[in-house]
Amino acid sequence: MPFPVTLLDLAGCIALLLWGTHMVQSGVMRAFGPRLRTVLAGALKTRFHAFFAGLGVTAILQSSTATGLMVAGFAATGVVDLVPALAVMLGANVGTTLVVQVLSFDVAAVAPALILVGVVLYRRAASGMPRDLGKVLVGLGLMLMSLHRLIELITPYEDAPSLRLLMGAISTAPFVAMLTAALLTWVAHSSVAIVLLAMSLATKGVVPPEAAFAMVLGANLGSALNPVLEASSGLDPSSRRMPVGNLINRLVGVVVVLALLDPISQAFVRYQYDTARGVADFHTLFNLVLAVSFLPFLAPFSRLLKRLFPNRVADADPSQPLYLNPAAAETPVVAIGNAAREALRLADILETMIQCTRLALEKDNGGRLEEARRLDDVLDSLTSAIRSYLLSLDPETLSDSDQRRVEEILAFVTNMEQAGDVIDTSLLTLASKRLKRGLAFSDTARDELGQVFDRLTGNLRTAAALFVTDDPRAARLLAAEKTIFRDLESKANQEHLARLRAGRSDTAEAMGMQLDVVRDLKRINAHLVSGTAYPVLERGGELLTTRVQNAD
Repeated sequence: MPFPVTLLDLAGCIALLLWGTHMVQSGVMRAFGPRLRTVLAGALKTRFHAFFAGLGVTAILQSSTATGLMVAGFAATGVVDLVPALAVMLGANVGTTLVVQVLSFDVAAVAPALILVGVVLYRRAASGMPRDLGKVLVGLGLMLMSLHRLIELITPYEDAPSLRLLMGAISTAPFVAMLTAALLTWVAHSSVAIVLLAMSLATKGVVPPEAAFAMVLGANLGSALNPVLEASSGLDPSSRRMPVGNLINRLVGVVVVLALLDPISQAFVRYQYDTARGVADFHTLFNLVLAVSFLPFLAPFSRLLKRLFPNRVADADPSQPLYLNPAAAETPVVAIGNAAREALRLADILETMIQCTRLALEKDNGGRLEEARRLDDVLDSLTSAIRSYLLSLDPETLSDSDQRRVEEILAFVTNMEQAGDVIDTSLLTLASKRLKRGLAFSDTARDELGQVFDRLTGNLRTAAALFVTDDPRAARLLAAEKTIFRDLESKANQEHLARLRAGRSDTAEAMGMQLDVVRDLKRINAHLVSGTAYPVLERGGELLTTRVQNAD
C-alpha cells in the first residue's frame, strides 16, 4: 500500500480514537453529569477531600476540562474557595490517567463485545441511563479498535524510510516531541487520545521511550491550554485564576521533568519491560508527583493568583454576557447552569426598566425614558447571546432533563424580551406623549397606577425565584395573578367609561392613558406567567388546554 494511503489510514484511526473518546465523555455526562456535579459540590470542604473528589469524578467523566468547568462555576459564585478548586484540578489530572492505565493492557479482543452490547442497549432503550451507557460502551469499543488498528498499520512501516524521516525530529529532540504533542492535544481537546497515540508509537518502536515520555509531557501541557485561552475571552479576570493555576503547575512539572528526562527514561526502561505500560506509568507518576508537590502550597499559590487576577470592579458593557463561558459548551450540565445565571440578569434589567417607566409616567423626567430605551437594547443583546449559546449545544449530549431545562430557559428569556418590547414600544411612547402634552394624573389615579406597578414588580421577583426553584406552589400563585390583572383592567375600563358618560372631558384623556398603561402592565404580567409559571404547571399536569367551557 502506498505510504500516502497509509497516512490517510493513520489519520482515520486517530479520528476514530478521538470520536470514541467523545462518545465516552458525552455518554457519561448525559448519564451521570448532574449527580457528579452534586457529589463534587458536597466534597469541596478541604483540599484533600477536593483532590479525591476531582480524581473520582474525572475518572468517570474522562475529562478534566469538564470537572474544571463544574468547579469553576462553584468558585465564580463564591460557593468554594480557590484552594479546594485548585486541589480538584490536581485530582482531575490524576483521574485522566486511569483510563490510559486500563487501555495499556491488551484488551482489544473485548472491543467487538463492547460495541455489540452498547448497540443493543442504545437501540433497545428509548431513553434514559441504559441508552447513555450503551453509547459509552460503543465509544470504548471504538477506542480499543482504533488502537488495535493503529498498531497494525504501523507494524509494516516501522522500518520505512518515509516514516522514519517523519518521526526523526520527534525521536531525536524531546522538546520538539513535547511541543508537537501539546499542539495535537490543543487541537484534539483530548490528552487521553494523544497519550494513547504516544503509547502506540512507542510500542512499535516508531519513537524511543524518551520521545514517548516527552509526548506525554506535551499532552499534559496541551490539555491545560484550552481552558486558559477560553477563559481569556471573559470579562472577569477572576475567572482565569483556576485555569492559569492549573497551567502553571503543569508548566513547572514539564520544565523540571524535561530537564531530567534522560535519567528518568533510563530508569523506566530498566525496570519496566513493557513499553506501553511504561508510558502509562510515566503519565500517572508525573501527575501524582505534581499533586503531592503542589498540595501543601495551594494556600500561598491561591493568594498569588488572586493578586494577579483580581475581581472585576465594574462592568464595562452591561450588554456583554458575564457567565456564558464558551468552554462549557462541551459540558451541558455546566453550560445550562451558566445560561440560567445569565437569564436571571434579564429579570433585574426588566425590573429597572419598569421602575424607569413608572418614574417617567409620574414625574416630568425625560432622562428615565432614555435609560429605559438603553436597557431594552441591553435586554435584546443578552437575550440573543443566551439563545445562541443554548442552540450551540450538541443535542446528542443533552439528556431529556437537560433538553427540558434548555426549553424552559429559552421560554423565560423570550418572554423577558417580549415584556421589554412592551415597555419600549408602548409604555415609553405613552410616557413621552404625556410629557409632550403636559398631562397629569390625579392623585387617585397615581396611587392606583402605583399599586399596579408594585404588584407587577412583586410578580417579576416571584417569576425570577420560580425560574430557579420550579416550585408548583409559587407557580399557582403567579398564574392566579392573571385573573387579578384582568380584573384591574376591567375596573379601569369601567371608570374610564363612567367619566366619558359624565362628560368630564378634562380628565378623559388622562384616564384613557391610565387605562392604556394598565393594559400594557397586564401584557407584561402575562409574559411573566407564560415564561415561568406555565412550564411548571404544564409539567405537573395542572395546566388546562383551554379556558372555554365545553358546550357538550
